[in-house]
Amino acid sequence: MEEKPIIEFKHCDLYQKDNLILKDVSFEVRPGEFIYLIGRVGSGKTTIIKTINAQLPLKKGFARVGDFYLKTLKRREVPRLRRQLGIVFQDFQLLTDRSVKENLRFVLRATGWKEKKKIDARIREVLEMVGMEFKDYKKPHQLSGGEQQRVVIARALLNHPRIILADEPTGNLDPETSEGILRLLQKISRGGCAVLFATHNYSLLKKYPARTLRCEGLQVTEARDHEEIDFSSLMNE
Repeated sequence: MEEKPIIEFKHCDLYQKDNLILKDVSFEVRPGEFIYLIGRVGSGKTTIIKTINAQLPLKKGFARVGDFYLKTLKRREVPRLRRQLGIVFQDFQLLTDRSVKENLRFVLRATGWKEKKKIDARIREVLEMVGMEFKDYKKPHQLSGGEQQRVVIARALLNHPRIILADEPTGNLDPETSEGILRLLQKISRGGCAVLFATHNYSLLKKYPARTLRCEGLQVTEARDHEEIDFSSLMNE
């Protein structure tokens, strides 16, 4: 039997305050899928991500993320919804005065972890997953951009998320480092965690093709064949 979608949007209108950004949005994401989200600046990629994590309310349509229905979501349920999500930002947002390990420990304690042995074991586990287990003592400024982004991915994995939302995660990285981050996120998706990867880096998309959702002209469409994507128009942003 086919697995139930982990994200489901049906006929949703997405707004930023009173401004309609995307109209009649319908798509599904299944566990373990890796999906690109592309489009020009301001086309709605971040609006989709912020709607999924309940930063923006859903005003019209049906949307489900895991076991949560966004239209009727209560404020007290938002933290539980976000526990199912891992967020990877373009600008890292690491605590600069703390080591890698202290950054991760802070998140675990803030989300209810109490036992030191379990905290240390989980930190060691996620750092091994991203290849950063030997740099847990360093502070962010002592790491390269790619290393910092690997720490951010480790942070996103701490609470065993079912979905990772990656918002321009390679935006500040060189091409070789960007490929490494992409391959890491694809590997994570093969472990069963869905990954939604918003990007302007179309050279990555061409080199590592995957299912692609495109935001354009208030619509979200699926490019099943990458021959359908006019990369030249996208690169003229």
